[in-house]
Amino acid sequence: MTTRLFLIRHGPTHAKTMVGWSDLPADLSDHAALARLEAALPSEALVVSSDLIRAADTASAIQGNRHRLPHMPGLREIHFGAWELRSWKDIDAEDPSHIRAYWETPGDVTPPGGESWNQVCARVNDAVDSLLASHAGRDLVIVGHFGQILTQIQRAEGLSAEAAFSHKIDNLSLSELHVGPEGWKSLEINQNM
Repeated sequence: MTTRLFLIRHGPTHAKTMVGWSDLPADLSDHAALARLEAALPSEALVVSSDLIRAADTASAIQGNRHRLPHMPGLREIHFGAWELRSWKDIDAEDPSHIRAYWETPGDVTPPGGESWNQVCARVNDAVDSLLASHAGRDLVIVGHFGQILTQIQRAEGLSAEAAFSHKIDNLSLSELHVGPEGWKSLEINQNM
């Protein structure tokens, strides 16, 4: 029995800083893009999102008549800690080796008070695994975030963290993964509808 995952990144926040656990709203004014995205999703899919407003509101905008599952904090974006809502330029001026290590050699490097890439992967994998266990064989629309989507692409493609970060994940894009008896498989990544 195969479960299809339709991973959608929330609408844009227009922030020019690192936005992780801050609860900024999404710009959902592109009604045509939202309609195309909603039309591209299976009609019987279950819809779930991170509990952050930008993901939850995007999920509501593309839900249609699909059943909605409760928000899941485990699907949140990367927790940037002290780097939250700060620009790369500002952090780089203070601690260039730390921020470069975080993005260029992701793994166990942690922002002050935040999460390492490996911690993000463990958290999101646990959340997705619980969805897979509870809804095996169902199509799942998971509305979330850049980092959260990359964790599952890394998993499906067996990539290093560095290789996973090479993927572009646009706002309101759709990435499709399948999980079945043969394991994980990626189909389309970063489709813009």
